[in-house]
Formats: sequence, C-alpha cells, structure tokens
Amino acid sequence: MPSTNPHPQLLHGLRRMTGRDVHEPERAATPLELLYDLTVVVAFSVSGGLFAHAIAFGHPVQGVVAFAFSCFAIVWAWISYTWFASAYDTDDWLMRLGTLVQMVGIVVIALGLPQLFHSFEAWELHNQIMVAGYVTMRLSMATLWWRASKDDPTHRVTLRRYVWITLLAQGGWVVVALTHLPWLVLLPVLVALYALELGAAWSSERGRPLPWHPHHIAERFGLLAIISLGEIVLGTTVAVQALVDHQGWSWDAVLVIAAGISIAFGLWWVYFGLPLGEALALQPERGMRFGLCHLALYGSIAAVGAGLHVAAYFVERANGTTIGLLGTVLSIAIPLALCIGLAYWVTHLLLPGRDGLHTLLLVVSGVVIAVGVGLALVGAPLGVCVIVLMVVPWISVVGYETRGHGHLQRVLDRIREERATA
Repeated sequence: MPSTNPHPQLLHGLRRMTGRDVHEPERAATPLELLYDLTVVVAFSVSGGLFAHAIAFGHPVQGVVAFAFSCFAIVWAWISYTWFASAYDTDDWLMRLGTLVQMVGIVVIALGLPQLFHSFEAWELHNQIMVAGYVTMRLSMATLWWRASKDDPTHRVTLRRYVWITLLAQGGWVVVALTHLPWLVLLPVLVALYALELGAAWSSERGRPLPWHPHHIAERFGLLAIISLGEIVLGTTVAVQALVDHQGWSWDAVLVIAAGISIAFGLWWVYFGLPLGEALALQPERGMRFGLCHLALYGSIAAVGAGLHVAAYFVERANGTTIGLLGTVLSIAIPLALCIGLAYWVTHLLLPGRDGLHTLLLVVSGVVIAVGVGLALVGAPLGVCVIVLMVVPWISVVGYETRGHGHLQRVLDRIREERATA
C-alpha cells in the first residue's frame, strides 16, 4: 500500500535554527515544554521538603543557604532553556533529544539535593550529584547554542559567547565538586562562578539579543509561577494532614486550609494581574532583568510552601524538632514578605514610575505581617496567625482591582507613546 505521507523524510527531521518570528501570532507553550516543566515540579518539591526539615530541626541558616543553592541550579537552568526555546524551538528530533537531556539533568539535581542539604548541616559543601545534573543540563544548552550559531549568522557572536562562557563555568563547577576547598577559598570561587553564569546572559543580551517571543516568555514564566504556587498547596496539605492526624478535624485545621489556599490564590492574582507580555513586547531590552528577578521570586514562592510544611512539623512535635510557634510563623511570614516585595519590584522594572498607592499597599502589607508575627509572640493559635498572614496578598489584589490597574495602564500608554515617537 503506497504511503500517504507527502513528506517521506522524518516527521521531525532536522530543521535550520534561524530564529523564530518575534511577532508570531498565537505563540503558546508547547506540550514538550509542559512535559519538561514536570521535572521542575519534582525538583521544587524535594527542595522545599528538605528546606522545611532543616528549619524545623534547628538548621535554619544552613537550610536557607542550601535552598538558595538548589533554587539557582533549578531555575537558572530552566530560564536558559526557556529563553532558547522561545527563540529557536524547531521541534525536530535533535531539539527533542536536547530537551530530554535537560529533563534527565534536572531529575539528577533533585536526587542530589539531600546530599547538599545534609552537608550544609555541618557547614560543608558536598554537591557532587547536584553538579552532575546541573552540568548535564548546561552542556546540553551549550550544544543547542552551538547548533543555532551555525544556522543563524545574525546572532552567531551572541550564541557563541554563551557557549564559551557557559563551558568555562561548568569546568569551575566540576572543580568545586571534586575538591574540598576551605570556605575562605570556596566563597570567592563560588562568587566568580555565579558571575560567569549570570554574566554570560547579561553581556550577550546587551549585544544582539536572541529573537525570543515576549508573550511566549511571559506565558512560560507564568507557568513556572503556577508550579511554584503548587508548593504552597502541597505545604498546606501536609500541614492540615498533620493537624488532623494529631487533633482530628478542628478549627485550626480549617483555618490553615483556608489560609494556605487563599495565600496561593492571592499570590496568583497578584502575579497574573501584571501585563507582563505587553510590557516585554514594548521593552524587550528589559527582558534579562525580568528573568533575573524571577530567580528570587520563584524561590520565595516555593519557600512559603516550605513554611507551611514547617507548620506540620510544629504540630507533629516530631523527635528532634526544635521549631516553636514564633519560628513557624516567621518561616511563612518572611518568604511571603519577599514574594510581595519582589512582585512589586518586577512591576517597577517593566513599568517604571512612582505611584503612592504602591507605597501604601506595601506599608499596609508590612503592618499586617507584623501583626501576624506579633500574635505568635503572645501565643495565639497557629491557625489564627496564619489567617492574619492570609490577608497580605489580598491587600495588593484589592489595590490593583480598585486603582492599581489604572496606573499600570497609564504607564503602558506612556511607554507606547514614547516608542512611537522615538
């Protein structure tokens, strides 16, 4: 029977990576990108669980440092891939295999996180497994950048700069993983490696930026924000399960459910109230700053979920747990404050301009967070403290819905007029 396929070549045969149209209509996340994101879910879950354990069992500072290590590895590798895919995704078999390698790498990172967190409890750095996964992801990216550089002469210099700086940084990570440097030497080495990783993107994009799609980038970053918010839902579920197992269904359990889900929903509303796609389309030169801010934003959202997980340890009073009520509330309040502050910072980066309403909303949010912590100081029930913290994201929601959206629209109109007359 003759073939009905008019193209006898492979359905996903190799295509030239010449760069996609930055104005491509209806550009959306692909099923492959969504599959890739599932590995990030696993990595965030493992990291958040280990972070909560470190806080609850008397290693909060070490937990913060290890969590920052893990978030950088997970999110930075994801950002690099996402930016590249937005510009060059050909959906051919080699691009698909490159994505597969990325997914394997992030799973290896997740498998190496227990080693990382446990080593920091003694203020040592043992990150061999995590580095193996991270370097795997970065070498995959270097290969994809090199491939694109051969097909896209317009951006060849930028792409090859990515390749060489990234390869140099990976050599450094391997050295760190295979040696046991004293902290006096290790700290400046780590600073240099992080500077290389971030500097590769910063310097390259300041030259001739890649042809990434602003609305596609906004959607992809929004999807990872949803994944981060999933950690809050998970933390809420774990906390309530602990309450139910130890006390049965109680008002505390009901209050924690209401507060945890409400915090997640409120943060979702705050983030997706921002016109990120339109702002990036008008100001593509601000794209890299937008991406870098999300390194901290995603971590702070996931940390709220870890804080709710800490609440479960507090309720269970597991053997060895040292966390008290105040520490439990602070483990939720501090990352929540960071979330709100970073959301406003992202807004200011893309839509610069002074607005007294934003200042007022931030001040009121700070006062409410202080009240929640103050209630913990006087011994109020955990559920009551969390309910007070629940109000924090909704302050910004109400402010945006009543007046804030008008300010953002005026800034967008001003930027649009300036670009039209430039």
